Amino acid sequence: MLRQIKPRTARSKRVLEKRAPKAVENPKNALFLRGTTCSQVTQDALADLFALRQLHGKRFHKKNAVHPFDDASSLCFFSEKNDCSLLLFGSTSKKRPHTITFARTFDYKMLDMLEFSLDASTFRSINQFKTKKVPVGTRPLIVFAGTAFESPVPNEFTMAKSMLLDFFRGETSDKIDVEGLQYCVVVTADEPTTTAADDPASKPVLHLRVYQIRTKRSGQKLPRVEVEEQGPRMDFRLGRMQAPDEGMLKEAMRRAKTSDERTKKNISTNTIGDKIGRIHLGKLDLSELQTRKMKGLKRERDPHLLDDDSDGGDSAAHPAPSKKVEKTKRKKI
Repeated sequence: MLRQIKPRTARSKRVLEKRAPKAVENPKNALFLRGTTCSQVTQDALADLFALRQLHGKRFHKKNAVHPFDDASSLCFFSEKNDCSLLLFGSTSKKRPHTITFARTFDYKMLDMLEFSLDASTFRSINQFKTKKVPVGTRPLIVFAGTAFESPVPNEFTMAKSMLLDFFRGETSDKIDVEGLQYCVVVTADEPTTTAADDPASKPVLHLRVYQIRTKRSGQKLPRVEVEEQGPRMDFRLGRMQAPDEGMLKEAMRRAKTSDERTKKNISTNTIGDKIGRIHLGKLDLSELQTRKMKGLKRERDPHLLDDDSDGGDSAAHPAPSKKVEKTKRKKI
C-alpha cells in the first residue's frame, strides 16, 4: 500500500499533487550519476545518453559512494529527492569495467536493476559522427531485432527491452506527425555462440545504434527514405540483474479507473446511428415448433379410397355413412 503524506504548506501541497499518480502519467525523468571510480569511456557514454534524453533528465557530476546491488537506499533517496523514476549509474572496477547500471523505482522504492557492460573498443560517441544532429525532444522510432527479446520467460533480455523502451519512450501522444520522425534507435541481439549458460561470453551482445532518417524525392508519391548513423554506437553485455518483486510489480502495472465507457461485445452502431446487437443462440429443435393451423396444411384422406371413387364403382358397395340423429327429450313443464 502506498504511503500517505499530509502536506503542511501550500507549496508542499502543489509538489505532492504534481507527484501524485495520474490516469495519464507524466514522462519519466532519468537521473544520471557516477560512482567513486568511473572511467572516461563510461562518462562519455552517460553524456551521450543524457543528450538523447536531455529534456527529461538530470545529471550529477560529483562522485557518489554508491553500490547499487549491495545497498540501494542511496539511489532511492536520489530518486525521491529529484522526482526521477529512472536512474543510470556509471562505475568502473577491475572485475566489472565500464559498467552502466539501469535502475527503476516505484513509489521511490527500488523496483528492478540491470547491469550493461560497455565494450570500450567499439564505442563511438556522438561527437565522432560529423552529421547534423536531431533537435532535442524529438521522439524516436525504436526497433528490437533478435530472438533473445522474444523469450516467453522473463529474463535479462526482456528486462533490457523494457528498460530501453522506458528510457526512449518520452511523452505519450495520440497523433504522430510523419515529419517529426527524424531518427531511429535500433537494438540488435546476437545469437548465442555456445550452450554454456554460465559462460558470460556465450550471452548475446546488444548492439545499440542510432540512425537519422532522411526523406528525399523519388519521383513517386512516396519519398525515398535513407538512414545515416549519427551516434552514439554502443555494444553491451548484460551482467547482474535484480528481478522485481511480484507484489510491487503488480501494484506498478495497475491502471486507474477512468470514466470512459468500455466497449461492449456484440454491440455496434451503423452509419445512421442505430444501435445493433448480435445475440448468439443454441441449436433450435424445429420438430416441436408450433405452426399456424391452416386448411392447406391438413392431412389428406386415404389415397386408396380416392382411387376407388375415381373408378366409378357401385355406390351400394360403398354406402354412404349414415348420420345418427340423437333425439333429445324435452321435459314437460
